[in-house]
Order: sequence, then structure tokens, then C-alpha cells
Amino acid sequence: MTKFKSEFLNIMQERGFYNQCTNEEGFDAYLYECESKGKPAVGYLGSDPTGDSLHVGHIVPLMMLRWFQKCGHKPLTLVGGATARIGDPSGKDKLRPFLDEETLANNEKGLKKSFSKFLKFGDEPTDAVMVDNWDWFKDINYLAFLRDIGTCYSVNRMLTMDSVKSRLEREQPMSFLEFNYMLLQGYDFCVLLQKYGCRAQIAGADQWGNITSGTELGRRRYDTELFGFTSPIITDSSGKKMGKSEGNAVWINEDKLPAYDYYQYFRNIGDAEVGKCLRIYTDLPMDEIYRLEKLQDKEINEAKKILAFEATKICRGEAEAKSAQETAVKTFEQGVAGDDLPTLNADLNTGIGVLDAFLQIGFVESKGEARRLIKQAGLKINGKAVTDENYVITSADVVDGAVKIAQGKKKFGLLKSA
Repeated sequence: MTKFKSEFLNIMQERGFYNQCTNEEGFDAYLYECESKGKPAVGYLGSDPTGDSLHVGHIVPLMMLRWFQKCGHKPLTLVGGATARIGDPSGKDKLRPFLDEETLANNEKGLKKSFSKFLKFGDEPTDAVMVDNWDWFKDINYLAFLRDIGTCYSVNRMLTMDSVKSRLEREQPMSFLEFNYMLLQGYDFCVLLQKYGCRAQIAGADQWGNITSGTELGRRRYDTELFGFTSPIITDSSGKKMGKSEGNAVWINEDKLPAYDYYQYFRNIGDAEVGKCLRIYTDLPMDEIYRLEKLQDKEINEAKKILAFEATKICRGEAEAKSAQETAVKTFEQGVAGDDLPTLNADLNTGIGVLDAFLQIGFVESKGEARRLIKQAGLKINGKAVTDENYVITSADVVDGAVKIAQGKKKFGLLKSA
């Protein structure tokens, strides 16, 4: 294993964040010089405001930026108010839907909230700053942009980028608007260089083409070396990309997902993923992680509990993590209803159909899925398997003030009278 001079790169490699770097030796020297002089390096992570919260799939580069700040450097979070109006073609088959101004503004607030859970914002030298590329793109002169920036790009080179090449190979239409995306992201990098002295971009592996468009522009237009650093795409042992839970996004913001559900996502991680997730999603020291990942059989559940608590503490705070942990203990170890269980209020005097109940509480995606689970004895009411898809849950099913419902062995909830 390579031993770097800089603290940041050593942490990245040891914890499994390191995927690619445009110039490993140069980036290491830049960081080491900054760390030695006590002068923060500046790096950025970008995210287009296409939603009002980040999710678990975004956490890997966000945790990289968190460690960047812990190492004494200054993080910039760029919200793509301009690029959101175009759409990143990476991994997409069609043009991104256009969003109105009100939606974009609301989404930007949501992203600031997500970023703030992992980074410290403020006015100190290493405090994070949030910027919006709409600020420099909204009044830009198109002809001037083509002359000053467009001449630095080769169409031949752009066609070899994965985001473009894979789209064309799939014979999916790609608009000229989307084709311009890498120019805009490259320009972002150079604007941040000019405004903040930013020389590093941190992102997931799927952004490599867009990142190198910025590093090349920095070299051609400003005669400055910029650095790109990417994380691997995190997958489970079956090769499935992590960040989704049975088709549902695991949201960072509490108004999108309760802390208990966030906790349960990590509590239910597969045994083979525990060590990897402890490295990436927590701040635990490596000595403790080495100890935990050696646990076997039933003891691995203790490591999962620590993973779930530590990951939730970073994202939702220690109080919410403790509350989620207590609910899990009550539900799974003591057999009683915890305070944070998902709850659906319904008119139980009139009654609610069992299919509607499981659909509305979010345990299934459709009534068809609920029917399939009923045939497999996968849905339960008060501990008993549902056998009739037409069953109506009423006040007669209430025990200790609520009806306990469950999907499988990991999802539990309550029905209460509205």
C-alpha cells in the first residue's frame, strides 16, 4: 500500500475512498505543502438541485469532503443552479426534465440542509462555503463563452467520454444541450479556481469525464494544474449499487425519511459489507473498525448496531441516533412497540383494507407486491400472518392503543385511529 505524504490521501486509501486521481503525486505534494504550512487547500463537490435532499448514494464523496475538512482544508459545495437546467448525461438515457424556478430554489435549500449535516459552514478559514453556478452563468455572453472556452475543447475528445460514448452506443438521442454539460462543469472548476483558489474536485467515479474536462481547461486556459479525485461506486456483495433500499431512496434529510428508517438501513447491511461501511459511513478510528470487522456469526450484529448508530449520529445527531437505537431494541429484542416506529393514522372505526394499509405506510410499492407477500406469509398483523388480501383492519385489531403490522422480519409499524 502506497504511503502518502499528506494526511488526507492516507485516510482516503486506508478507508477505501480512493478510486482515481488525475495526478496522484502532484495532488499529494499540493496537499502536503498546504498541511505543512497550516494553509488550507481548497476542494469542491458539486451536486445539481434536481431533488430537495441528498440520499445515501451521495454520502461517499460527501464523507470524503468531510475528511478533507477534518484534515484542515476548506470545502466548497457547489449547487448547480445552472447545470440543473441542462442535465448531466452521465448514466442517463434521456434529457432531464426541466424544473421551474420555485422548485429549484426549494431544492437548493434542501441540499444546503443535507450538506450541513456532514460539514461545518461558517466564516473560519476551513469552514465550508456553498456556491451556486447560476450566479456566474445567468449573465454570461454566449459568443464570448464559445470563443474563450469552446475553443479549448475538442469534439473528438468529447466523443470519447463515457457519458457521451455510452449514450451513443445505446443509440439513445442526446441533445446539443446535454453535450455542452462537460463544458459548463469544466468552467465551474475554473471559476472556483479564480474566486477561491480551488484546485481540487472530489466526486464519484461516474464524474471522471466531467472532472477531467475541468482539469484540462485549467491547464489550457489558465496554465494551472487542477486535480480530480474520485471515489469508487460502492456496491454490496452481489454487485448491486448501495444507496437504495428495496427501490426506495434512503434520504439524508429528516423531512424525507425518519431517523429510525435511516438507522435500520445500516442495521440491515449484509455481513460482508460491515467493514466497508464502517470505514466509509462513520468517523470511527481504524483500530476500532479492525476489531469490529473481525467479529463473526451472531457477534457481527453488534458491529451492525455500532455502524447504524454511528452513521445515524453523523447524519441526524446523537439524540436521534439514540432514539432510533432504543426503538430498535424495544422492537426486536424486547418485543414491544418502540416510539419511533413508522405510524399510519387511519379511521379504524370504518376500517382500512390490508393492502391499502401496507401501501400507505410505505412497506410495499404496490398492491400487487402486497398480494405476493401475503401468499408468502410475508405480511403480519399483531404477529400473525395475513392470509386474506381482502381483510379489513378495524378497531377490533387494536392492542395497547395500536395495531402492529410487519413486513418480514425487518420492517415494523403501527396503525392508529385517526
